[in-house]
Amino acid sequence: MKLSERKQKILAAIVETFISTGEPVGSKLLAERMNLNVSPATIRSDMAWLFDMGYLEQPHTSAGRVPSHLGYREYIDSLMQCKALTKEEKDEIDSLFNVKNPDPDKLLEDAADALSEWTRCATVTSSITAKTVCVKRIELIAAGVNTVVILVITTSGVIRNKVCRVDFTVTQELVDFFYKFINSRLAGRSIETISASFISSVSTTLGEYSRIFNPILIAIFELCKEIGDGQYYFSGGTKLLDYGELSSLARDMLKLLEQRDQLQNLFGPGNREDFRILIGKENAPMELSGSAVVVTHYDVAGEPAGTVGLIGPVRLDYAKIIPHLDYFAKTLGDLLSETFERQ
Repeated sequence: MKLSERKQKILAAIVETFISTGEPVGSKLLAERMNLNVSPATIRSDMAWLFDMGYLEQPHTSAGRVPSHLGYREYIDSLMQCKALTKEEKDEIDSLFNVKNPDPDKLLEDAADALSEWTRCATVTSSITAKTVCVKRIELIAAGVNTVVILVITTSGVIRNKVCRVDFTVTQELVDFFYKFINSRLAGRSIETISASFISSVSTTLGEYSRIFNPILIAIFELCKEIGDGQYYFSGGTKLLDYGELSSLARDMLKLLEQRDQLQNLFGPGNREDFRILIGKENAPMELSGSAVVVTHYDVAGEPAGTVGLIGPVRLDYAKIIPHLDYFAKTLGDLLSETFERQ
């Protein structure tokens, strides 16, 4: 049932008051704060209706009301009014990126840390690998008699490395041979096409060398898969312990968020909507049933490149968080674009 204009104003006022105070909201306080030209009795009647319709809840120990998850959803979808950021607010976010690190991974990691400190929430920054990203070259460095370091370098500037032990004596001759061989097959090839079956076919072409170089080929496949899956940086998990309403779930939430597949489900690229906001039980994992998850995306050089998001209590100041998070994501995308151009 569609809310009347007065009920919309009352619901919005209750949500915003509860967000700012954390205390249940009563009709007398609303009558003092709002200029509705109606009596407290009328406000009480409307609050009772909102309660009956599921938009409000009543804590056991209070005569006031608090928003339900349905009330928050109605507020976010229909009632919330976000304000444009001031120059001072933009400068504050820009200052979080004052130290520019040319390493894209380090920049993403630092961004997660900075966002967590600023929002006092748990945060995630992620990168996705575009289908156009290819292997630029593969380096093989002798690091010992039976050890090599493998580097996979992509056209997007991402670099991954792995130490690999082998069953043969590493010589410069073998290193040079494999470098020419593997780059003739993989350089210029899209990351997403480097599958296990493709690596197996490459191994076959090595002939008698197939057995000794197989561990290196497997390591290269694992590095390419890691690049293809993207990166996830999680920060500020312990900040969830600071919220009383999350205290009973916080430890279970932290265990859940330590799992990469859960981060992918929550903060994966999904669709291209500006924001994805999940309130309480809208989150599939029961550990997040008392939390809010807010996710947005960023672009690098005009292409989808990753997401930025946070996890916090349902009582978030969404009207403030959303424009700030939007500007934060755009700034991160611009910095990454500059970094990749330099590389």
